[in-house]
Amino acid sequence: MFLGSGKAVPERVLTNHDLEKIVDTSDEWIRERTGIERRHIADDKLKTSELCARAGAAALQDAGITADQLDAILVGTVTGDAKFPSTACYIQDKLGASNAAAMDLQAACSGFLYVSTFADSLIRTGKARYVLAIGGELLSRIVDWTDRATCILFGDGAGAAVWGPAGDDGRGIIDTFMKSNGKLTDLLHMPGGGTSISMQDAINARMNYIKMQGPEVFKAAVTSMGEAATTILEKNGLTGDDIDLLIPHQANIRIIKATAKRVKMPMDKVFVNVNEFGNTSAASIPIAIDEARKAGRLKEGDLALLVAFGGGFTWGSMLVRF
Repeated sequence: MFLGSGKAVPERVLTNHDLEKIVDTSDEWIRERTGIERRHIADDKLKTSELCARAGAAALQDAGITADQLDAILVGTVTGDAKFPSTACYIQDKLGASNAAAMDLQAACSGFLYVSTFADSLIRTGKARYVLAIGGELLSRIVDWTDRATCILFGDGAGAAVWGPAGDDGRGIIDTFMKSNGKLTDLLHMPGGGTSISMQDAINARMNYIKMQGPEVFKAAVTSMGEAATTILEKNGLTGDDIDLLIPHQANIRIIKATAKRVKMPMDKVFVNVNEFGNTSAASIPIAIDEARKAGRLKEGDLALLVAFGGGFTWGSMLVRF
């Protein structure tokens, strides 16, 4: 069952007009093609774990749960503090969650749905009672600020949710769907930073930044998010009419609209904040959940459909009765 949410974003805001001074682009061009108007960018000293810990602390407070009650902290991120240990371990220490197991899971923009799926499994099998699921990214650290095709898209942020045992009122995670296609890894990736290319070679070749084949990623995202949404609805005998709010990954307004159209949902039943935050990868959906709740768009008892797509490619969906 969903118990609470929280979010944290850096104070600094980078607008499209700011980007006009950095690369050859325009506010109009960015807004028309992506729906993005601004994004939040971390300063040089901020760490992913710090932003995630802030979001996690807010979610715990919202849920009325103390850190020492947590059985697990699961973090979706591709921009962890270090190669190892996991960013979740740093977060565990910052929160004082002394009884919690901690681990990261990398599924790019699908990360929060993936960690929430595993949180649900831990709770359903009795391995955990309370799980903190976090999606957090400092994508500004791996963006090439000379590449106008990618630097306009991404922002920094973290979002979190506390999951617990389902009650008798039907609230909780109803179903989840996950899928991937590793044949398309080269369409959206960061080649450097792993074992395939040495660190120095990656830096010299500027391979330590996000590389994306935009048109192909767009087509795959539209297809995959549509599949994820329709598959989980059909499996549960539902249609878009049964959903109170669609919360899609906030990557691009055109992808969001295509997903809504696929499940025949009007845009007034779709939560959109890509204009404010840009693409925050794994943080996108939990930030949207927290904002939707605070705006009164997502209320207790509402049935929400969460849908995501990310590098890998990975994609998935989740039905949640909040």
